[in-house]
Amino acid sequence: MNKKVVVMGGGNGLSTLLRGLKQFPLDLTAIVSVCDDGASSGILRKEFNTPAMGDIRRVLISLSETEPLFEKMFNYRFETDSYLNGHAVGNFLLQAMTDITGSVSEGIKALGKVLNLNGKVIPLTENGDITLVAEMTDGTIVEGEHHITEANKTIKKVFYKNEPEITPEAITSIKKADLIILSVGSLYTSIIPNLIPKEIKQALNESKSKIMYVCNIMTQPGETDKFNVSDHVNKLNEYLDKRKVDVVIANNGKIEPNIINKYASLEQKDPVILDKQNLKGIEIISDDLVKVEEGSLRHDTLKLSLDIFSYLLK
Repeated sequence: MNKKVVVMGGGNGLSTLLRGLKQFPLDLTAIVSVCDDGASSGILRKEFNTPAMGDIRRVLISLSETEPLFEKMFNYRFETDSYLNGHAVGNFLLQAMTDITGSVSEGIKALGKVLNLNGKVIPLTENGDITLVAEMTDGTIVEGEHHITEANKTIKKVFYKNEPEITPEAITSIKKADLIILSVGSLYTSIIPNLIPKEIKQALNESKSKIMYVCNIMTQPGETDKFNVSDHVNKLNEYLDKRKVDVVIANNGKIEPNIINKYASLEQKDPVILDKQNLKGIEIISDDLVKVEEGSLRHDTLKLSLDIFSYLLK
């Protein structure tokens, strides 16, 4: 029987990790934070009072075994002078299926059959009014995920404006998991939003599985400036309850100076340093996870996923 792996996150980081993990014999479940309120997702949220569809769309495609052309269609964004401009086709399909089936979760299941998913996708909540709030280090309060990321301020803490009602399947999957992975991705706006709700904290407390964190290769402006690996882990542990991070996977590969300079100048990002001396009591899996595609830095997802799969075989 395949090991049950629950991956929690949002944004591109979660979908990227899942693309690698689906290549291995695992029983995958993705719990997706759905508080994005920008672009197409934000417009649909206001119109239909549903959680964000964009991150769900990305995860569905990442776990799909359909033809590449269908993936392009699902991610296609209209370019027009009308109200359709910028909308992703997949977001419309998800919204339509939600209306037809009566819930986001059922809509995902219905589309999942069409997409031939290699895993399950569960929204953290079905609440349409879910709003992520950040308190900045200067005392400013910023509401809405996309406003937080665009604020150009340093985040002190994040929380929800209203406590969301958690999808029951999310709780069940956590309790039954053989491994819980906190995905690579934006720390405060993709990963931590999954850890804020009391029900999730309690489910993690009751889980007997290890909690693994896949650390980012580069810092993120406003979220993790000057963060080492231990800083990421410590911040996650602040939001966890009795349970803490047991295992961390981090990059130890060399990043070429020209790539470092490019990210520093254009995106104000720096390499995340693996500071093993500050990770006492935590199992460390380090590997050269650097991959450069068309000048952009990425995780080597197959190597990363192999590290995770190998850990499960121990």
